[in-house]
Amino acid sequence: MDPVAALDRIVYLLDRALEPSHRVNALPNAREAIAELDATEVEARAKAGTLTDLNHIGPVTAKVITEAVSGQVPSYLEKLEDETLIPMSDEGAAVRAALRGDCHTHSNWSDGGAPIEKMARTAIELGHEYMVLTDHSARLTVAHGLSRERLLEQLDVLDELDERLAPFRILRGIEVDIFEDGSLDCDEDLLSRLDVVVASVHSKLRMERQPMTERMVLAVANPYVDILGHCTGRKVVGKGRPESTFDPEIVFMACKQFDTAVEINCRPERLDPPRRLLKMAVEFGCRFSIDSDAHAPGQLDWQPHGCDRAAECEVPLESIVNTMPADDLLEWAGSHG
Repeated sequence: MDPVAALDRIVYLLDRALEPSHRVNALPNAREAIAELDATEVEARAKAGTLTDLNHIGPVTAKVITEAVSGQVPSYLEKLEDETLIPMSDEGAAVRAALRGDCHTHSNWSDGGAPIEKMARTAIELGHEYMVLTDHSARLTVAHGLSRERLLEQLDVLDELDERLAPFRILRGIEVDIFEDGSLDCDEDLLSRLDVVVASVHSKLRMERQPMTERMVLAVANPYVDILGHCTGRKVVGKGRPESTFDPEIVFMACKQFDTAVEINCRPERLDPPRRLLKMAVEFGCRFSIDSDAHAPGQLDWQPHGCDRAAECEVPLESIVNTMPADDLLEWAGSHG
């Protein structure tokens, strides 16, 4: 097995498992150290036991490389394949099979961990026809959000990538912050140039019920907003974070009225909305988007989390916007504004 490919796959699986960054970060450095060497030298060092003399190669990565060049599937890789596999019910698998793309993804242009092209090529490997790139808007400085100038630059980069990756399509998008007054963190002339806009609350998550409801409804009603991202803002792992307080009946009624999709966020630490609210949104007849909210290639593989929840809560397939072909998705999103 190619040791570079083995290390790449291990990084993918660690990302899929949402492992802490310190566990993941050492692997790309080891990969680069090996990629720079001639295959003959790598094999010779593996046989001589001198791989750890190289910078960025420790005992674990040396064992992976040694097993790979000897023709074995590295034992660490085999272990991770089993441990990080995301189980899916038969019903969830049927939902996953219907998905044609992912409407909420990030790259290293904001707080993601990989270049746009690497995210796109991973999406292709997963069977997607398209990926909506939704890096953060400028206000989220902790996530290196996109200024006006950087967003315009990104759009030019996507034009070039589209030609190289065709027929796969990278759709232009943004995850735009919803301000406290319900306005959006992006100029309207820029929003009008984007294919799909995800609007999310990232600040003042503990607002009182009425102003939070008004804030979300104003965003949902905005003609440029297509998807309401992770609506409760909750975190369900680690120290956790409670749900934001708002009137879900009013918010979901607005989503239905303005044909804005409710995101089924697949991040394992979010799984947002919770089942009771997802069932409520189904009852209101809302549209949905099952999105990974991926910040690394392995996280694009998280959609099964949302697919199982969608099946369990009886979300109709025809209501899920990313079951649409790209052109139909664009037509639906374009009908808002």
